[in-house]
Amino acid sequence: MARIIVITSGKGGVGKTTTAAAMAMGLAQRGHRTVVIDFDVGLRNLDLIMGCERRVVYDFVNVINGEANLNQALIRDKRCDGLYVLPASQTRDKEALTKEGVGRVLTELGKGYDYIVCDSPAGIEHGATMAMYYADDAVVVTNPEVSSVRDSDRMLGILASKSRRAEDGEEPIKEYLLLTRYAPTRVERGEMLSVDDVQEILSLSLLGVIPESQAVLNASNAGIPVVLDNDSTAGKAYGDMVARYLGDDLPMRFLDAERKGILGRLFGG
Repeated sequence: MARIIVITSGKGGVGKTTTAAAMAMGLAQRGHRTVVIDFDVGLRNLDLIMGCERRVVYDFVNVINGEANLNQALIRDKRCDGLYVLPASQTRDKEALTKEGVGRVLTELGKGYDYIVCDSPAGIEHGATMAMYYADDAVVVTNPEVSSVRDSDRMLGILASKSRRAEDGEEPIKEYLLLTRYAPTRVERGEMLSVDDVQEILSLSLLGVIPESQAVLNASNAGIPVVLDNDSTAGKAYGDMVARYLGDDLPMRFLDAERKGILGRLFGG
C-alpha cells in the first residue's frame, strides 16, 4: 500500500501547493511511483503549478461520484515517468469530498503507487480535514512569522485528534516541519523568527528550510515544479527536503546570510 502524505498548514499562502508539487516530483524522480491530489475543491491550483491545466477533463470529484474512473481522471506528467496528477474540481462544493469517497479513491490508488501526496487547503475547513484524515505522514508548512507558526500549532492538534489513525488507536501521523520563505538577513534584523524559534514553538522534526527566492514564483508561472530548477537555492532546498524524507542525512543549507566581501561592502555590489 502507498504511503499517504498530507501537505498542510494553518495559514494560506505559505507554499503548500508549491511544496506538494515539488515533493511529488522529487519522489518520482527518485524512482517512486507517485500521485499528487488537489483537495482544494473550488480553487484548483495544483494543475497550474504542474503545468497540466489544459489537460484536465475529469477531476477528483468526478471519480468520487462515479462519473469517471481513475484512469480517465489521472494526468501523467510529461517530464517524469511514474508521476500523476489528480486535479480538483473548480465548480463543485467542498462538501462533495466525503470520507467514504476519499477513502475509496485512496485505497484504489494505494494498489498502484508508492506515495500519495495530498495538497490540502489551508486551515480546518472541510477539504483540509478530508486531506489529512487518511494521512500517514504530515508535512506542516509554515513561514517564519508568529501568525503562521501559531496557526500551524493549531493544526498539530487537529492532526493528533481527528485522523483515522487517532480514531482507530493506531500509531499517530508522523509530523514534519517545513519552513518556507526564509530570509536570513531579515532574521538577523529581528524581522523574522529564526529556525530555532520556530522549532521551539512547534517541536517538530525539521524536514527542510526553503529560502525566499524569485525562482519559486518563476517556476509557478511557468508550470514547472521548482524542484526541477537545480540552479536556484529553492530548487536545491526542495531536493534536500525530499532526500531527508527518504532517509538521507543531509545538513541544512541556506540558513545564514550571505556575507559580502570588502569590495562588495565598499561599492554595494
